[in-house]
Amino acid sequence: MGGGHAGGASPYAAKHRQALQGQSGWAGLVHNRRIFANAVFASLGGLLYGYNQGVFSGVLSMFSFDQRMADAISNPGTKGWLVSILELGAWVGVLSAGYLADKLSRKYTIMLSVGVFCVGVVVQTAAFQPSSIYGGRFITGLGVGSLSMTVPLYNAELSPPEVRGSLVALQQLAITFGILISFWIDYGTNYIGGTGSGQSEIAWRVPLAMQLVPAIILGVGVIFMPFSPRWLVNQGRDEEAVAVLSRARRLPPDSDLVQIEFLEIKAQYIFEKEMNALKFPQFQDGSFSSNFKLGVHAYMSLLTSRTLFYRVAVGSMTMFFQQWTGVNAILYYAPSIFADLGLTGNATSLLATGVVGIVMFLATIPAVIWIDKVGRKPVLISGAFIMAICHLVVAVLTALYHDSWSSHPTAGWVACACVWVFSVAFGYSWGPCSWILVAEIWPLSIRGKGISIASSSNWMNNFIVGQVTPSMLTHIGFGTFVFFGSFALLGGFFIMFFVPETKGLTLEEMDDVFGDRNGLAVADQQRQNAIADRIGLTAFGHHKGGSDNEKSSHELFDDEGKA
Repeated sequence: MGGGHAGGASPYAAKHRQALQGQSGWAGLVHNRRIFANAVFASLGGLLYGYNQGVFSGVLSMFSFDQRMADAISNPGTKGWLVSILELGAWVGVLSAGYLADKLSRKYTIMLSVGVFCVGVVVQTAAFQPSSIYGGRFITGLGVGSLSMTVPLYNAELSPPEVRGSLVALQQLAITFGILISFWIDYGTNYIGGTGSGQSEIAWRVPLAMQLVPAIILGVGVIFMPFSPRWLVNQGRDEEAVAVLSRARRLPPDSDLVQIEFLEIKAQYIFEKEMNALKFPQFQDGSFSSNFKLGVHAYMSLLTSRTLFYRVAVGSMTMFFQQWTGVNAILYYAPSIFADLGLTGNATSLLATGVVGIVMFLATIPAVIWIDKVGRKPVLISGAFIMAICHLVVAVLTALYHDSWSSHPTAGWVACACVWVFSVAFGYSWGPCSWILVAEIWPLSIRGKGISIASSSNWMNNFIVGQVTPSMLTHIGFGTFVFFGSFALLGGFFIMFFVPETKGLTLEEMDDVFGDRNGLAVADQQRQNAIADRIGLTAFGHHKGGSDNEKSSHELFDDEGKA
């Protein structure tokens, strides 16, 4: 968060760590092969999520799937449920992921989520009735929702600070890459047995089954991965945490860099315990009942404090507008939208859908480079307005030519090009940038809970969009594009007038722009600095290799571990 020091470091220790650590960005990932392997592994979670988002749109438009699931496809209401029930599952999954990740560990939660995901995929792949698709997609959603939060959390906690930003970028890139390959796999398998009445059911069963490949690699791979050092510290397993950091950094356990990183994590853990004890002294006995009440009260504080509620509103509304730009309406129903725009033949509309995947993937790459130079607001506002214009152009063309696309092919291709431009606009702006904004607006003491609320807003709105889009396309036609275009426009104005620029803000400035007169983030930082002094972390900045530094981590924490 802007000027804050990662993980509660003192400024001195942070400077010393920065002098010792490797390069940042892609160079840092390549330099340290274990961290790079970790990053590629992380991207499997994103790939899974992206592939899952994209694959069903092509399946929905396949002749043999239509024949098998006839009732469910022909009725716009049930077609909406076929798509959106996955998001409902993901909403439940993401809300339960925080508790499971703390209770079971990040590692075992990923394994459990992959197992649940695979059960859902098998049920869908073997489906002979719409009920199996409904059930299978809900179960798959539980896994996807949980993974969408747990995998980035796990990797962020295992990665050195200098490559954490690249990991976020790689995750978003992997999601768009998953969408891209799902569209082209659909396009290829659509030809199995022909595209008409002879089409084999393998045409849609194969792309669904292929979700198992990255899922199994992720599930098996995580067995050989270490526990998160952050989770180990939370469990009081300090020596294991030091050993994990030592192996990941390929440095001895007593090296300055490993010890500073460990002490930063420990300082953050003590900080959270002290904040909880300060706010809720009555719930400190460690019982299930007290821990549950502690969680409820922490969430309630987000609603009762004016400055925190403002941040909740910014996070939740940003995710609301991200979904109501209509991006997932485009992703889920692209082939049928392209068919409606006059692209004749299922293969042609699937081909046009494949281009959506390519342009969105390519547009995400420059976003990673620009975002810290240009700022959050210009990127989000420009993206929203471009998306709004694209929607409105498609609406006008559909209103004029929806009965006569065949005699106006140019209008059809202009509408098609607008959908592609829309995908570029989303790819560079609201795709990656809304997640960055939502992650950086919180004070440290409630960051995890704030992000989980914003993530659940994303999935719930995703569910509603998937649910209503087929009915809207059927009943209000071009009005669908006017509707989503209006929301894209409103999203741009929301960012313009209600959301402060968060690029490079110090903690003081972050408090200031959110109207926090008590300086919650600053108070958090002052408490963290005091803890850093107390546990010997600050000593690393003043003298390298002094007697404090020689102490082993468990000696340093003989007293503080009980804080």
